[in-house]
Amino acid sequence: MSYLKAKHLSELMLSKQFTIALAESCTGGSLSSSLTSIAGASSYFNCGFITYSNESKVSMLGVDPKTIELFGAVSEKVALEMAFGAGEKSNSNLSIAVTGIAGPSGGTAEKPVGMVCFGFFINGSVETTTQFFSGARSEIVSQSIAFALEELSSKIE
Repeated sequence: MSYLKAKHLSELMLSKQFTIALAESCTGGSLSSSLTSIAGASSYFNCGFITYSNESKVSMLGVDPKTIELFGAVSEKVALEMAFGAGEKSNSNLSIAVTGIAGPSGGTAEKPVGMVCFGFFINGSVETTTQFFSGARSEIVSQSIAFALEELSSKIE
């Protein structure tokens, strides 16, 4: 299913001559892999940042440490800064940022396992959203990838 979503997004990017960068935390590079598995990805895929630690979010993407301190790494504010940093640092038209709690541990009442925040950078503007997924860790990652691909496709169609 994600392959078809990635193929659709890649076709859109090629037709519009867009480029993309990805900023991944809880998906650990799986989102990048889904896009680069499509033939011709070198035409639109600029780079992927796997920023699992807070320090890497700050040093690689320019996330403000105070944003992490105030809102937590899993927040729309951090997803926004991750998406903006990836887009700007890579000189891409598009970027997707993903930060969440894939589990099985790490959740709280306020931020449960399955909570994933997304940032979508489109030509300099960023939109964010939060989704709640369920299942095992691998299922949450898979659902996050499918959502990110579909959501960006719908935003640029």
